[in-house]
Amino acid sequence: MNTLIDPVSELSRVVGKFRRQLRRSTERDFDSAGLTESQSELLWLVARQPGISVSAAAAELGLVANTASTLVSKLVRKGFLVRTADQTDRRVGQLRLATAAQQIVDTSRAARRATLADVLNELGDDQIESLSKGLAVLDTMTRRLQER
Repeated sequence: MNTLIDPVSELSRVVGKFRRQLRRSTERDFDSAGLTESQSELLWLVARQPGISVSAAAAELGLVANTASTLVSKLVRKGFLVRTADQTDRRVGQLRLATAAQQIVDTSRAARRATLADVLNELGDDQIESLSKGLAVLDTMTRRLQER
């Protein structure tokens, strides 16, 4: 590894640039709906974990409970989220995507997977191996951040 590179700055730069470029290269997903990045992240989380509670979503996104609740309320009003009461504890709100949001997610996910598959097919075996190792490191870093 080049010790002249600041790994903290480089990690933030590369991961951020990758996410932005992937989003630009594929469907604009929720961008055209005028949603904030936080709202979009919440919708993507609910897409990955249907039925997640509002409090669990807040924890996953690193938000305080009232901020997450405000995001949820706005997305319910806009017709992107459906909030229902948990069957065993009516005080717990469970989240699911509304049909329109699910269609956006499905289309966007398919476009992203296809774009990533195309780019991955252009890489050599050694690059794929390095990527796999790097992803394992990022996964470890993510877990450690969540534990804090």
